Amino acid sequence: MSYYDIDAILTDNQKVPCTFNLTLPQLGYLDSTPGRPLPSGTKVDLPLWLAERLAVSQLTPSTSLITLDLPASLSPRVMNALKADPKSVDLRSLAANFYGLAERILELFEEEEVCDVLLESWRVRAAEVGDHAVSSGKGGGGVGGGEGVEFLRGLDEKERELFRSAHDSSKAMRVWMGEMKKR
Repeated sequence: MSYYDIDAILTDNQKVPCTFNLTLPQLGYLDSTPGRPLPSGTKVDLPLWLAERLAVSQLTPSTSLITLDLPASLSPRVMNALKADPKSVDLRSLAANFYGLAERILELFEEEEVCDVLLESWRVRAAEVGDHAVSSGKGGGGVGGGEGVEFLRGLDEKERELFRSAHDSSKAMRVWMGEMKKR
């Protein structure tokens, strides 16, 4: 991702759950207790960019400042829903940049099963996105149907990019085919 990529910036600003491993003086405001120390074991949601830096920084060779936890959008409940029917999950309500967040989190965690589930859900959902993109420009059932609109509403940013690209390509192909028939 590029430094100036707005999706990368928004992904890095997603809040992720963390657990502090040490008591920290004067940081109680992170836990709604200003002026007090933040006790060890406190769970706080921090932006991914900050949580990542704190998780990899080590005060001693065996102690890091925080422990990073998987966000709710990558919880076992969500993974089970994606395994059951990837098309029925509203990814946008979980995280606007769901796949971007998952990519960043999987750089930090070694979760093979989560990676496999996400790859399979991308494959299934990408095919569905492509179908909706092609049929939406033809005046067919596509986006006009209630089910199609609901599906498109649940797309994350990467899937929306895919939809726009597939839709524009389909439209350009129809224009080109129309010009070829005129010759």
